[in-house]
Amino acid sequence: MIGRNIYELRKKKGITLSELADRSKVSKSYLSNIERKLNRNPSIQVIEKIATVLEVDVKLLLSNKMEHDNTHLEKEWVEFVVELKSLGINKERIHEYRELIEFIKWKKNDVTNHE
Repeated sequence: MIGRNIYELRKKKGITLSELADRSKVSKSYLSNIERKLNRNPSIQVIEKIATVLEVDVKLLLSNKMEHDNTHLEKEWVEFVVELKSLGINKERIHEYRELIEFIKWKKNDVTNHE
């Protein structure tokens, strides 16, 4: 349960196991063991560190059933977000691209209306 939740949230956010280890100050092998359910009882301190990096409440990591509809993203979207991050575009800067997004929406509607 905890391992699956951590894995799904980490993937959703486009964070590698190494990045999570570095940011949370928890060893990569320990995190891997948690995700692979080899360690099913990590300490609350470790869970708090992971939750902080994943920007979620500890309760979500401990939840028996996460809301999969809200946390599951298609692989293409995850890859797109990872690519944006690699280009230096984080969620704080995404508003800078709103004009481009609005133009694409307008263009799509324009093409659809003329068909």
